[in-house]
Amino acid sequence: MRIKRGVNAVKKRRKILRATKGYFGLKSTNYRLARQAMMKSGNYAYVGRRHRKRDMRSLWITRINAAAHANGLSYNKFMYGLKLANIDLNRKSLAEIAVSDATAFAKLAETAKAQLN
Repeated sequence: MRIKRGVNAVKKRRKILRATKGYFGLKSTNYRLARQAMMKSGNYAYVGRRHRKRDMRSLWITRINAAAHANGLSYNKFMYGLKLANIDLNRKSLAEIAVSDATAFAKLAETAKAQLN
Protein backbone atom coordinates (compact mmCIF):
# COMPACT_ATOMS: atom_id res chain seq x y z
CA MET A 1 0.00 0.00 0.00
CA ARG A 2 1.43 3.35 -0.95
CA ILE A 3 1.41 6.44 1.26
CA LYS A 4 0.32 9.68 -0.31
CA ARG A 5 1.96 12.79 1.12
CA GLY A 6 -0.35 15.46 -0.26
CA VAL A 7 -1.93 16.38 3.06
CA ASN A 8 1.38 16.75 4.88
CA ALA A 9 2.93 18.82 2.10
CA VAL A 10 -0.04 21.21 2.12
CA LYS A 11 0.15 21.50 5.92
CA LYS A 12 3.85 22.31 5.71
CA ARG A 13 3.30 25.00 3.09
CA ARG A 14 0.29 26.45 4.91
CA LYS A 15 2.33 26.77 8.12
CA ILE A 16 5.04 28.75 6.30
CA LEU A 17 2.56 30.97 4.47
CA ARG A 18 0.68 31.76 7.68
CA ALA A 19 3.96 32.75 9.36
CA THR A 20 4.81 35.12 6.51
CA LYS A 21 1.37 36.73 6.30
CA GLY A 22 1.86 40.48 6.02
CA TYR A 23 5.27 40.30 4.35
CA PHE A 24 5.74 42.52 1.29
CA GLY A 25 5.15 41.27 -2.23
CA LEU A 26 5.56 37.63 -3.23
CA LYS A 27 7.23 36.86 0.10
CA SER A 28 3.77 36.43 1.57
CA THR A 29 2.21 34.33 -1.17
CA ASN A 30 4.96 32.44 -3.01
CA TYR A 31 6.06 29.39 -0.99
CA ARG A 32 9.71 29.41 -2.07
CA LEU A 33 10.20 33.11 -1.35
CA ALA A 34 8.13 32.90 1.83
CA ARG A 35 10.31 30.11 3.17
CA GLN A 36 13.49 32.09 2.49
CA ALA A 37 12.00 35.22 4.07
CA MET A 38 10.93 33.27 7.14
CA MET A 39 14.41 31.78 7.59
CA LYS A 40 16.00 35.22 7.25
CA SER A 41 13.55 36.87 9.63
CA GLY A 42 14.17 34.08 12.14
CA ASN A 43 17.89 34.83 12.00
CA TYR A 44 17.26 38.55 12.47
CA ALA A 45 15.00 37.82 15.44
CA TYR A 46 17.64 35.57 17.03
CA VAL A 47 20.39 38.16 16.63
CA GLY A 48 18.02 40.94 17.74
CA ARG A 49 17.34 39.20 21.04
CA ARG A 50 21.06 39.31 21.77
CA HIS A 51 21.43 42.91 20.59
CA ARG A 52 18.60 43.99 22.88
CA LYS A 53 20.60 42.82 25.89
CA ARG A 54 23.65 44.85 24.87
CA ASP A 55 21.51 47.88 23.98
CA MET A 56 19.81 47.83 27.38
CA ARG A 57 23.15 47.62 29.21
CA SER A 58 24.37 50.60 27.20
CA LEU A 59 21.23 52.55 28.13
CA TRP A 60 21.66 51.73 31.82
CA ILE A 61 25.28 52.89 31.75
CA THR A 62 24.26 56.15 30.05
CA ARG A 63 21.62 56.84 32.70
CA ILE A 64 24.00 56.05 35.57
CA ASN A 65 26.66 58.27 33.99
CA ALA A 66 24.25 61.20 33.67
CA ALA A 67 23.11 60.86 37.28
CA ALA A 68 26.69 60.45 38.51
CA HIS A 69 27.77 63.61 36.67
CA ALA A 70 24.84 65.45 38.28
CA ASN A 71 26.36 64.44 41.63
CA GLY A 72 29.91 65.45 40.69
CA LEU A 73 31.34 62.05 39.77
CA SER A 74 32.23 60.29 36.54
CA TYR A 75 30.73 56.89 35.80
CA ASN A 76 33.90 54.91 36.41
CA LYS A 77 34.71 56.69 39.69
CA PHE A 78 31.14 56.20 40.87
CA MET A 79 31.23 52.47 40.12
CA TYR A 80 34.68 52.08 41.68
CA GLY A 81 33.54 53.91 44.80
CA LEU A 82 30.55 51.58 45.11
CA LYS A 83 32.86 48.60 44.73
CA LEU A 84 35.13 49.89 47.50
CA ALA A 85 32.06 50.43 49.69
CA ASN A 86 30.97 46.81 49.06
CA ILE A 87 27.67 47.94 47.52
CA ASP A 88 26.70 45.27 45.03
CA LEU A 89 23.94 46.74 42.88
CA ASN A 90 23.69 45.81 39.23
CA ARG A 91 23.49 48.44 36.51
CA LYS A 92 19.81 47.78 35.86
CA SER A 93 18.80 48.60 39.42
CA LEU A 94 21.23 51.54 39.63
CA ALA A 95 19.70 53.02 36.46
CA GLU A 96 16.20 52.56 37.89
CA ILE A 97 17.25 54.33 41.10
CA ALA A 98 18.86 57.13 39.06
CA VAL A 99 15.65 57.71 37.09
CA SER A 100 13.03 57.26 39.80
CA ASP A 101 14.69 58.22 43.12
CA ALA A 102 17.26 61.01 42.82
CA THR A 103 17.76 61.39 46.59
CA ALA A 104 18.67 57.72 47.04
CA PHE A 105 21.09 57.96 44.13
CA ALA A 106 22.63 61.09 45.69
CA LYS A 107 23.24 59.10 48.90
CA LEU A 108 24.91 56.35 46.88
CA ALA A 109 27.07 58.97 45.18
CA GLU A 110 28.08 60.44 48.55
CA THR A 111 29.02 56.95 49.77
CA ALA A 112 31.12 56.40 46.65
CA LYS A 113 32.81 59.81 47.07
CA ALA A 114 33.63 59.05 50.70
CA GLN A 115 35.26 55.76 49.72
CA LEU A 116 37.38 57.41 47.04
CA ASN A 117 38.90 59.93 49.47
